[in-house]
Amino acid sequence: MVTEKTANRAVNVVIAGLGGQGVVKASDILADAAFRQGLDVKKSELHGMSQRGGSVSSDVRFGPKVDSPMISPGQADFLVVVAADQVDVNRPALKAGGRLISPALLAGAPGKLPAKSVNVALLGLLSRQLDIPVEHWEAAIRANLAEKHHRLNLEAFQLGRQMA
Repeated sequence: MVTEKTANRAVNVVIAGLGGQGVVKASDILADAAFRQGLDVKKSELHGMSQRGGSVSSDVRFGPKVDSPMISPGQADFLVVVAADQVDVNRPALKAGGRLISPALLAGAPGKLPAKSVNVALLGLLSRQLDIPVEHWEAAIRANLAEKHHRLNLEAFQLGRQMA
């Protein structure tokens, strides 16, 4: 099912943070969920000076037809930032009227969200803005994470959806 939101144009999502926070894994899950929706998907990654602790960003574009994986500055429909201190650094990626999704939106979440699941909880927030069925998201989470991490991350995803 492709709805009006995604039927006519590519959707541009930048996911950013620091190495080791699951930025690339989050982009893999998003790309997989969009692909399961039957959309054309392109993805690219940019790693900073070090993979652990350096800046990392990933562009994910999906829609009926996507030619390039790269998102030009100021063209992201959504900017998902896993590390709060990376919001200002990555804000130029967001277009006017685009949506910023950051850990601040998870403040007040019931219980303690493990740091290793913040990326998936943020995808839960993002999922409320996209026309990709929950089943595709959940299947993508299972396909991209080891089985021992399924329960925790599916719960984090649902928490993000509830917080949206």
